[in-house]
Amino acid sequence: MTAARTRAATPEDVAEICLGLPEVELGTSWGDNPTYKVRGKGFVMHRPPGRTALDPATGEPFTDLLVIQVPDESDKQALVDDPTLPFFTIDHFHGYAAVLVQQSRLGEVSRDELAEILTDAWLTKAPPALRKAFLADG
Repeated sequence: MTAARTRAATPEDVAEICLGLPEVELGTSWGDNPTYKVRGKGFVMHRPPGRTALDPATGEPFTDLLVIQVPDESDKQALVDDPTLPFFTIDHFHGYAAVLVQQSRLGEVSRDELAEILTDAWLTKAPPALRKAFLADG
């Protein structure tokens, strides 16, 4: 494996990975929040600061959150429960298959790990025929 493939993830990698997936565009959702979408369905959203997601250390709203779709509750729990990973959830997302991560903490995962998580997010929203074609090519 090359150093570029195993390096720490960066916020810039989010755009590169998402836009490298089939039929993805950067649009908006929930008002004007930048959101990566496949055929109009969002799978990664930049979440604005809000009172439902407060930094426990400061009590202030997080300012650099991403909301990432996950396949199901077990995948969500696996990411959230792993103390080596920066992913978390909040009460506002109870029962919703998504995790949050601060962009400033993306370096705690490798670019390859981030690519896998974002690809899984894309797979949750891509239509069946597009998923099938993507997985057949992979």
